[in-house]
Amino acid sequence: MGRGLLIAILLAGCAQLPPSPQDIQAKTFERVPDKAVIYIVRTPMDSQEGGTIWLDNSAQITTYGGTYYRWEAPPGTHRLAGYAGQSGLVEINAQPGQIYFVRHTVRGTVRSGVQTTNLERISEQEGRGLVSQARHL
Repeated sequence: MGRGLLIAILLAGCAQLPPSPQDIQAKTFERVPDKAVIYIVRTPMDSQEGGTIWLDNSAQITTYGGTYYRWEAPPGTHRLAGYAGQSGLVEINAQPGQIYFVRHTVRGTVRSGVQTTNLERISEQEGRGLVSQARHL
């Protein structure tokens, strides 16, 4: 196989897929009049290990480095917490029509597994920037 063809194949394998319609919609940061919107985001430089969190003790999501999740939640107090020994806890008193951002940080390696996790409310400006760079779960 020619060297040029090999390089073309390797580069094609690195091509990023276009964003999904759900990802495009989520990144418009639309408010929902009767619900709160909570974005949970991981930075691209975070560990690639999965980090699982509870949303109100009723649903679980697992985030990975460079991903985000958009949660439309009813007004009221909502709890985001680490799962199975993973630490971190954030409570949000969610108001209808408002947007909130939570950074989920995971430290660990494939060899050692997840060592620590953290959940932290961040500003809207920082949150929008992180979500804009991330991909939807």
